[in-house]
Amino acid sequence: MTHVKIFSATYFKMVYFNGFSLQNDEGYFKPYLVDSALCVAGFSYGAQKAFDYVYHSKERIDRLILLSPAFFQTKKKSFIRTQLRYFDAGQEDYVTQFLINTAFPARIDLKEYLKIGSKDELEALLTYKWDEEKMKEVRARGTVIEVFLGEKDKIIDAQETLDFFEPLATCYSIKEVGHLLVKE
Repeated sequence: MTHVKIFSATYFKMVYFNGFSLQNDEGYFKPYLVDSALCVAGFSYGAQKAFDYVYHSKERIDRLILLSPAFFQTKKKSFIRTQLRYFDAGQEDYVTQFLINTAFPARIDLKEYLKIGSKDELEALLTYKWDEEKMKEVRARGTVIEVFLGEKDKIIDAQETLDFFEPLATCYSIKEVGHLLVKE
């Protein structure tokens, strides 16, 4: 007798990580996502989390999709200190401006997706180091890494980010969009 194990449909969903101070933001990225249990994706801060998840996973993962990955490793320590001070001075104001810059050049109100992040999360985002050797190791396991960047990004330096990721992943630079990768 053959035994068949049946799983619910939700078991076969892609693993997705949200951006800083956001929740349920994956709807904005449907054109770039693959709904498969063998795919992991993340937006901005979530791209860092997605990479770490894939790197530490023992499961088969065919595709890692990094949407506007937060990339600040070339910034001076003074930039990071300043961002953290602004956050301390007024979390709500900081996050409001951050969401405006995230949506630019579109004028999308992201308040319905708001989940104010912590200072620890912001510091982790700003101090994260993308490791080329770890990326090569993930690729060597057979995982395709795709990076999507908006040319008009006001959060990260899109060209600098592209320069870093291009030798390590398949990269797409999208005209007329910013960090959120959408046109209004």
